[in-house]
Amino acid sequence: MSVVRVIKDAEARTLTITARFDAPIARVWQVWSDPRQLERWWGPPSYPATVTEHDLVPDGAVAYTMTGPDGDRHHGRWRVRAVDPPHALEVEDAVAGADGTTSPDKPASVMRVALSELAGGGTQMVVCVAWAGDEGMDWMLATGTDAGMTAAVGQIDDLLKETP
Repeated sequence: MSVVRVIKDAEARTLTITARFDAPIARVWQVWSDPRQLERWWGPPSYPATVTEHDLVPDGAVAYTMTGPDGDRHHGRWRVRAVDPPHALEVEDAVAGADGTTSPDKPASVMRVALSELAGGGTQMVVCVAWAGDEGMDWMLATGTDAGMTAAVGQIDDLLKETP
């Protein structure tokens, strides 16, 4: 598994996942920048994603739906805050309704992705999710988002072995 560290910091209200991949940084960037690749790993294995909108530019949006094993659907929407291919991505991540409208009663987060080349080859990816208030961190822990995100990132290795 590519995930080497998961840190849940209740005081800072952050979840940080660090992963290392035996692939060049440009290839790892593609799992974010290509919607067909993103949907193959975004979401835990039992909740595959379908990306319905993918505009990875500042003020752009990414919309997705994860479908559970019983057919339950969970919608999300990113508002892209910053993008610096192939090194960084920052989005506001929110729960959405089926119509794509973000849900005001669920805590949004800011997700920062940093990719860096490792000495000797390969790429390190650090995904840090931060919430503005305690309710966001509490919600994340209660819904198992931490385990889901860790499992999702763990799926990237197999995808990287394929030719894009």
